[in-house]
Amino acid sequence: MTQSNPVLTPAERKIADIIQRADRELSAAVLLALEEATKQAADDMRAAGQEEAAPALQYFAAVVHQRMYCLMCGADPDTFEGGDPDIAYNVIRNCQNIAKHYWSADIEPYPPREIERKQ
Repeated sequence: MTQSNPVLTPAERKIADIIQRADRELSAAVLLALEEATKQAADDMRAAGQEEAAPALQYFAAVVHQRMYCLMCGADPDTFEGGDPDIAYNVIRNCQNIAKHYWSADIEPYPPREIERKQ
């Protein structure tokens, strides 16, 4: 398989740079918020005498992931109501493809939605 790397115009490069910078800043802000939530929960649990029950950073990351999944699908993150099942299907399929391609997960991603509907 060949991959093409198109040559961007100066205007396209500027747009790409702006988006990449915003992406890095967003990622840093989310990580900082996760770390702060983890620390705050640990401090509060310690004050309540429940230090060993403090949730790990991964717990809060899973909460953010679930809420963002709902946001991408158009569902209410508090009730899970609404949302587009086609988008949900494709988001899950994308995650499966990432796990298989980058982490050698033993998984067969869902077939593309268009193929499934024609059968």
